[in-house]
Amino acid sequence: YELRAADARVLQAGLRQNPELAVEIEEFAGSADRSGLDAAETTVRVDQLIELGGKRAKRIRAAQLDRELTEWDYKSARLDAICEATRAFVAVLAAQDRVVLARKLVELSRQAQAAVAQRVEAGRDSPVDALRASVALSTTRIEQQKAEKNLAAARHRLAAVWGGRAAMFDRVSGDLYEISPPAPLDDPTAAIMANPDVSRWEAQERKQRAVLRLEKANAAPDVTLGGGVQRFEETDDSALVVGVSVPIPLFDRNQGGVREAVADVAKTRRLHEAAQVRMLAALSAAVSAMSVAWEEATTLRDDVLPKAQQAFEAAQDGYRQGKFDYLSMLDAQRTLFETQAGYIDAVESCHGAQADVRRLIGALPAGTDDDLSTDSLDELSREIPNEE
Repeated sequence: YELRAADARVLQAGLRQNPELAVEIEEFAGSADRSGLDAAETTVRVDQLIELGGKRAKRIRAAQLDRELTEWDYKSARLDAICEATRAFVAVLAAQDRVVLARKLVELSRQAQAAVAQRVEAGRDSPVDALRASVALSTTRIEQQKAEKNLAAARHRLAAVWGGRAAMFDRVSGDLYEISPPAPLDDPTAAIMANPDVSRWEAQERKQRAVLRLEKANAAPDVTLGGGVQRFEETDDSALVVGVSVPIPLFDRNQGGVREAVADVAKTRRLHEAAQVRMLAALSAAVSAMSVAWEEATTLRDDVLPKAQQAFEAAQDGYRQGKFDYLSMLDAQRTLFETQAGYIDAVESCHGAQADVRRLIGALPAGTDDDLSTDSLDELSREIPNEE
């Protein structure tokens, strides 16, 4: 809609001034012979403002550059939507796996409680172990409920990305654990040049320079030409009337407007530099976060998780054989599932940081159309009520 509004501003900038129709009646409602309309003089005139200094062309150019800025804002908003959708989708995938993990932990805690109860009845374990097993089971059930609530919230956030008021789906499909190592950026400064938040400032500077040229042109006075017919009622004669009106630029030569435009050009340059510095810092942080998350995820997957799984299985077998007490098995179980939860968190962080990097370098997903056509808005535009 903002693109359509920018098109309308370009159209408006190119329109010429409307002519003015003036009607003047003189020499009436006076005294003596001028008391009525018999001696009146009536003039009908059409005046037209003629803009000088190329104001109209410069005004159109400024409006066109404003539309170009709107296109950059459109690209920026689309990248924001893609990044938000990616993060929301990955959050649902991770939440689904957390629910699966929580349910598995509840089942293991239930089995452990049953095993502890049998050992307590046989007099092989202390009743305190039965209480610990009951507490552990209750705690895992609480964690399961939290995981399910978080999944419901994540589904709702994902549905909100496409404008859904509620999540009309049960689950999403995807390989959460398919992560690729971060690719090094040889030239970060060149990489952010595709980011519309950076690229737009070149168009912004061109627009401010166009505004400066327009303000300088506004210092030139415009000319108003007029012409018409004058009728003399007393003699029933008519005559032509021609007039020219030119302002005298004695005081107002648009000095303030020109100075403001000059300051805006300088301000735009500084903001461009600030945007580059800000994006480079954000890109560095996102690349670092992606590297850290990838290293953490791969270390947990290849080294820590297998060892934690082996330790849990050994503690579980040892407990059944009476070699280990319940606390040892409980500690091994807690370590395993905390490691699995940490792995899910690391993988989710890796995907999120990767989405941030793509957003900062202005990269679109494969297969995304880069068309800025607004034809798809025609149907939506017809939904807007006509205020007339």
